[in-house]
Amino acid sequence: MTAPVPLHVDATTTAPALLLRPWRSTDVPALVEVCRDPALRRWTSVRVSDEADGLRWVEAQRQGWTTGDRFAFAIQEANPRRSPGQLMGHVVLKAVAHGKPSAEVGYWTAAPARGRGVAPRALQAVTDWAFRTFGTHGLRRIELLHRLGNQASCRVAEKTHFAFDRILPAAPPTFPLDGHLHVLRREEQRAT
Repeated sequence: MTAPVPLHVDATTTAPALLLRPWRSTDVPALVEVCRDPALRRWTSVRVSDEADGLRWVEAQRQGWTTGDRFAFAIQEANPRRSPGQLMGHVVLKAVAHGKPSAEVGYWTAAPARGRGVAPRALQAVTDWAFRTFGTHGLRRIELLHRLGNQASCRVAEKTHFAFDRILPAAPPTFPLDGHLHVLRREEQRAT
């Protein structure tokens, strides 16, 4: 088991510092609100409609830390003047296993966080952490999948040096539409 850890991302001249931390039950009200966004519902499989859904979803994220195969982080604005900072999104490293050479990342951002560099910065922090933490156990490749037509996710992949690999056919119900597969290899990550 890997103990839950927070990850810190420095501020830029145009964007606030970020705190990536394991999800908590106190995040549920903000999560429910964020999940009402039609754009989020269009591009992700996250379906949280009420507090009960939110509690189940957060518990599933926490369970991944316990089993050691899924490491989900709430992305929060790290603003020392306000407590807590605004929920800006979610990033996850999943399908992780000792000796397995690949894992997968996923993410989404809240509407107010889009276009502010939140997703690429959070994704970079998690991939750096993943290779540091699991590279000695065989992790060599991280995959990023998104639905065909999601140009924002393509831009995030490019900004974080995930190379386009191929178009994947739909695989319902988990992946109901054709999609893109982007790949980041450990040796390429180190070179950037």
